[in-house]
Amino acid sequence: MRAVQVVSLDGPGAVRVAETGDPRPAPGQVLVDVHAAGVTYPDVLLTRGQYQLRPEPPFVPGSEVAGTVRSAPGDSGLAPGDRVAAFPGFGGFAERVAADPSVVFPLPERLSFTAGAGVPMNYLTVHFALARRGRLRAGETVLVHGAAGGVGTAAVQLARALGARVIAVVSTGAKAEVARRAGAHETVLAEGFRQSVAELTGGRGVDVVLDPVGGDRFTDSLRSLAPEGRLLVVGFTGGEIPTVKVNRLLLNNIEVVGVGWGAFWLPRPEYLREQWEEILPHLESGALDPLVGSVHPLEGAADALRELDGRGAAGKVVLRVRED
Repeated sequence: MRAVQVVSLDGPGAVRVAETGDPRPAPGQVLVDVHAAGVTYPDVLLTRGQYQLRPEPPFVPGSEVAGTVRSAPGDSGLAPGDRVAAFPGFGGFAERVAADPSVVFPLPERLSFTAGAGVPMNYLTVHFALARRGRLRAGETVLVHGAAGGVGTAAVQLARALGARVIAVVSTGAKAEVARRAGAHETVLAEGFRQSVAELTGGRGVDVVLDPVGGDRFTDSLRSLAPEGRLLVVGFTGGEIPTVKVNRLLLNNIEVVGVGWGAFWLPRPEYLREQWEEILPHLESGALDPLVGSVHPLEGAADALRELDGRGAAGKVVLRVRED
């Protein structure tokens, strides 16, 4: 089969398409024919050896896919031909991938494989962030940074589906349009967002900030929180890991909340199934509908990774392995 391999830890350019042997499912695993694979920021970090997991090259990246079941154990609830999304962790940038049944989920007919490949990482991460760590309630206001990216558009859609008012923070007018397509009620530019948020909320601030960016906007995010507000730390695509003076937390009884989705579910693999069951009605209704920004062939994996690395993505970046 064809697969994308990271051949050295020198960044997105150090990937090659190679002919490799088919994966051999371990006992109890599902084999999936991959139609599309989602490209994530951890994939970029993996190409430099900067992720918390550091496999030795050559290896096949790709943590999320959509496709059809090729073979499955009899007790898995899956059968050949089933349309699925999966979160194998590694190996997704290939024509076939093996995964445990606990990370293989039914994909609604209304979703294409291209869109389905954008669900597992982003939507389960923001579900964990907003529903569990952020304790989001209907009627609250959520501020989403990086709102035109894969995580950002997923957060906008899920927050809205959960009954929240959504303010999207973006860097350009074009990205504001993407955030509005995702369902944001209002959009503001990153430059001067604190003042814009104050105006939109009558000076009260927001109940939840979801921040996958970090960097120099962190302090103004804290200042944008309403009393008892929660700032959800999802990641640091901006490069800089910010710090906080904890006396700021006392002033309005606010919280800085870590969102380590992987650290939470790895010892609790059954949690992923619980999450999928909670978001499935929203996937079926169309309230959650991944915004696909760019689609690359398998041979274009380096370009897809560079797009994320340069923070140029608007919507989800996907590799198309087979036609839908």
